[in-house]
Amino acid sequence: MRTDINPGREAFAELLARADEGPVVMLNLLKFRDDAGDGETGRQAYNRYAQAIGPMIEELGGRTRWIGDTGTLLVGDPQAQDWDAILLVEYPTRRAFADMVSRPDYLAAHEHRERALERTLLLQTHAVPGGAPF
Repeated sequence: MRTDINPGREAFAELLARADEGPVVMLNLLKFRDDAGDGETGRQAYNRYAQAIGPMIEELGGRTRWIGDTGTLLVGDPQAQDWDAILLVEYPTRRAFADMVSRPDYLAAHEHRERALERTLLLQTHAVPGGAPF
């Protein structure tokens, strides 16, 4: 498993050590490979991955909240922030996410993600309690 696009053990331990107080949204920034092998682009390989895990996410009570291609960069380093797509996926709990990525059928589908991505950023987020301002 590629360590440059997958969470390490420490990151998972930290994720699971936090109180599981409700829904989390995973922010995915995606940079696709031009050539993912097997005659596919990175985007095509990622679509295979997404089609395979979509039912798993729903089975756990999660949902894809938003997916889209990136647009104009208004602030930031253009060379460091040249992402191709953004994906927001909601899970009912941190544990639900961890359970999904441990399933054998997820691990089988995961090969498409590894072939697809040049790099990624995966950030677990949660709502501010009471919707309070920062």
